[in-house]
Amino acid sequence: MEPQSKGSVLLVEDHQDIAELVYDYMEGVGYELDYAPDGEVGINLVAQNEYDAIILDLMLPRRDGLSVCRELREKMGKTTPVLMLTARDTLEDKLKGFETGADDYLVKPFEIEELEARVRVLIKRGHSSPSVTDALRVGAIEFDQQSLVVRRDGQELILSPIGYRLLKILMERSPGVVSRQDIEREIWGDMLPDSDTLRSHMYNLRKVIDKPFPKSYLQTLPGIGYRLCDPDGAH
Repeated sequence: MEPQSKGSVLLVEDHQDIAELVYDYMEGVGYELDYAPDGEVGINLVAQNEYDAIILDLMLPRRDGLSVCRELREKMGKTTPVLMLTARDTLEDKLKGFETGADDYLVKPFEIEELEARVRVLIKRGHSSPSVTDALRVGAIEFDQQSLVVRRDGQELILSPIGYRLLKILMERSPGVVSRQDIEREIWGDMLPDSDTLRSHMYNLRKVIDKPFPKSYLQTLPGIGYRLCDPDGAH
């Protein structure tokens, strides 16, 4: 009896030595892998197959990782978790990656065991079915958890996969404050990200749900956490 697969993973990486290392290790510990040497091939494979996770290099020939991730999210409507690999580790670069829909970020050089652990967390999170109740509402923001449709003042808002999870956490506990530690634990489990990751995702969430509107719902309490509350309601 063959051991059960840990999940299907698409690896998009143009550096042959890195690709071979990741492919051989991940296959050796029980994953099924497809490989793409550039962004165009990666997009074609995603169009033809369903994957549990995608390992996506940032600097790729033909189409870079940001362009690929944006296409997956905005044009193809794919919610497959994406782990971005890059040699760039500035906050600005991470913001760009998360803005296009990446779920996690790993800076080169990396330990192969950490990469596998992060992929495992992404797959587990993608397979977990959140408890779905009635639509959530905070003031003018509505979140239908069945259809993953978010609206503010009747206008539909498009979030990243992690953006939906963050909004759900904040809406369920509104108008209470949710600590940074609680959010990180709920999103990433034991594989806690670096200090910029949550800040980057919150920045992108705020840009979608608040920036186009005159009043802000998402509040940052320095050193404490975050909360979502109706600016026109009683706090």
